[in-house]
Amino acid sequence: MAAPDQDDAGKDEELADSLLEADEPDHDELDADALDVDAYEDDPLFLTEAPHDDDALPAPSESRLPVQAGNKDSLHLYLREISRFPLLKPDEEHELALRVRDHNDPDAAFRLVSSHLRLVVRIAMDFQRRWMQNVLDLVQEGNVGLMRAVNKFDPDKGIKFSYYASFWIKAYILKFIMDNWRMVKIGTTQVQRKLFYNLNRERQKLIAQGFDPDATMLSERLGVSEEQINEMDQRLAAGDLSLNAQVGDEPGGATRMDFLPALGPGIEDNLASDEMADILRDKIKTLLPKLNDKELYILQNRLLTDDPVTLREIGERYNVTRERVRQLEARLLEKIRRHIAGDVKDFSDEWIQS
Repeated sequence: MAAPDQDDAGKDEELADSLLEADEPDHDELDADALDVDAYEDDPLFLTEAPHDDDALPAPSESRLPVQAGNKDSLHLYLREISRFPLLKPDEEHELALRVRDHNDPDAAFRLVSSHLRLVVRIAMDFQRRWMQNVLDLVQEGNVGLMRAVNKFDPDKGIKFSYYASFWIKAYILKFIMDNWRMVKIGTTQVQRKLFYNLNRERQKLIAQGFDPDATMLSERLGVSEEQINEMDQRLAAGDLSLNAQVGDEPGGATRMDFLPALGPGIEDNLASDEMADILRDKIKTLLPKLNDKELYILQNRLLTDDPVTLREIGERYNVTRERVRQLEARLLEKIRRHIAGDVKDFSDEWIQS
């Protein structure tokens, strides 16, 4: 069954290549230095160091499914639809870009986007060799990058639009692949995203040069720490595991979730808290006959209740100021501490929060 899939993939690429024609960016005309990156460096999605081939991506997960026939039919239909949009001549492209930049012309933006949809398909097919899922997902994200490129493009820089747009298209496709490579995100920080794109490529480059790359060598070449290299290696090597999956072959056995540490207090802490609360409750009962009316009210309606009254309400009840009530409360807490400390050997002030 693998041979027909490979033949179909080759036909898809040939069809995309035939549709692309003159719309494919000419990388020989301009080098990377010709692109004025400083003008756009404020946007984090503009990846000036984005890999230009799919070898920079990690190896595909074993759980990835082959592309289904329905997806291939949708791809052929999409390719036929975008082939209806005519390509632009250089002077037309420049004029439309000026209209978008100077007047925010939606019609000019539509013509720029529609005439370069073939470019998105061609770039998406390059990444499809490793993505191994619905290529239309990559095309969709690439189209978003293409629209972003139309809004950011400056025709006066002397750069061909297709060359400039290819960076934005690859940036959005790469971000989509990284976010959806696994169910659990692999790269959430800037360093992790950098390693996701470049770790495998740098390792292969060193191997081709005759080196046996370890974490130390890779960290020096990529400008990150050895711990970050090891962490990303573990992230890329390990697959997704369900916490609800059963451990062992016995029916009704434990799951991985059962072996995770509890986020809240442990059993020992809960037992200690309950024991401490019982001790405090018994000791406070013996203190009640020694308290006056105001102290009893503060204790029962402010310190020992889930819905405590305010200082103002207590002050209005006894015709005193809030500051006086605060002083009475502090004196009551001190009485409780002295009373309990005299009977409890290991008493701590942390048991009573003022």
